[in-house]
Amino acid sequence: MPRYNFPKIVVTGVGAVTPIGNTVREFWDGMMSGKSGGGPITRFDPTEFDTKFACEIKNYDPLICMNRKEIQRMDLFTQFAISSAVMAVEDSGIDFEKTDRNRVGVIIGSGIGGMWTYHHQQTNLYERNGKPDRISPFFVPMLISDIAAGHVAIRWGLKGPNYATVSACATSSHSIADALMLLQRGNADVMVVGGTEAVICPMGIGGFNAMKALSTRNDSPETASRPFDAGRDGFVMGEGSGMLILETLEHAMNRGAKIYAEVSGMGLTDDAFHITQPAPGGEGAVRSMQLCIEDADLTPADIDYINAHGTSTQFNDKNESEAIRTVFGDRASEIAVSSTKSMTGHLLGAAGAIEAIATVLAIKESMLPPTINYETPDPACDLFYVPNKPVARKIRAAISNTFGFGGHNASLCFKAFEEQ
Repeated sequence: MPRYNFPKIVVTGVGAVTPIGNTVREFWDGMMSGKSGGGPITRFDPTEFDTKFACEIKNYDPLICMNRKEIQRMDLFTQFAISSAVMAVEDSGIDFEKTDRNRVGVIIGSGIGGMWTYHHQQTNLYERNGKPDRISPFFVPMLISDIAAGHVAIRWGLKGPNYATVSACATSSHSIADALMLLQRGNADVMVVGGTEAVICPMGIGGFNAMKALSTRNDSPETASRPFDAGRDGFVMGEGSGMLILETLEHAMNRGAKIYAEVSGMGLTDDAFHITQPAPGGEGAVRSMQLCIEDADLTPADIDYINAHGTSTQFNDKNESEAIRTVFGDRASEIAVSSTKSMTGHLLGAAGAIEAIATVLAIKESMLPPTINYETPDPACDLFYVPNKPVARKIRAAISNTFGFGGHNASLCFKAFEEQ
């Protein structure tokens, strides 16, 4: 019997702007072809930086969804959010003119917010010898992390719950988890949820370089993100946005919506161990996955795929692999585990949403996304990581993991939707 008498919550629309494709179709095709988003940094001159490459968005045109005046008043992270939200809304087929907009909410997370805006405005201040008359009146509204959710709500007049989540790399998984709870409690019928990030800038790259967190494989950007591989030397910075439309099953069925998958459970924990390193053995990840499976009213035997946090760092990949072993025991070797960060890089606060979309599409298409650049097995990482090529496989239920600095852990469970 289910633990709670909650309504079922389903995914009815998705939108994505990623380093391997500026639409969901391009994103999916990129994953299926094992495409790498890595390349030399073009957003600024990285000559003096230890890392000179990233997974940037290519050929992005914000004018498809916004006018020039709007663009001038939005940081890049907000532009990405608007573009992916427009795609998700269109994909869902929802007509907000025929929907009670008081019961449509928006939760869009960002790990850092308007970092480019801060960079430009601080540059203006320095160039004026500290005189503040060059600071834009739009500086604060462009900078703050919650502004993306605000803009999305304004665009369609959505007056339900509206805010941002911030939990480093777990940010947009928390936005999905929060939306799930709000829908289950009856606080909304529809939620626009996801994450967005644009921190491929001097302070973003410089800050993570100072932590020794980024790969420095400058001679081969395309192969630098190599989760679970013995030769991994750090993560690759990514940027972009992912957005999902979540609805109660009743609301979705009443309007005849197509359904990608069911959002069936979540597990949220903290390591309470270290500001950046995961707890030994992935203890916090173990609990987040266990809680997620329990919340979904499933057992470990029901899980067929895990979209791993899989950052391509020494500590994360080892500890996440150990955590999966602990949760699934002998069956761990049968479960497909892959890191789509091998292709997109690490989108920080947007990672959870992008990877949730990858997980939902994997269920819908019965295809496992690969972990590319997997060449040399690491004895500390001994699972089936779907190396280098996608694999056709029916997926009954899947988990998407995200773990953030500060010890934040979030696991989401998605199930194949079965019409009653």
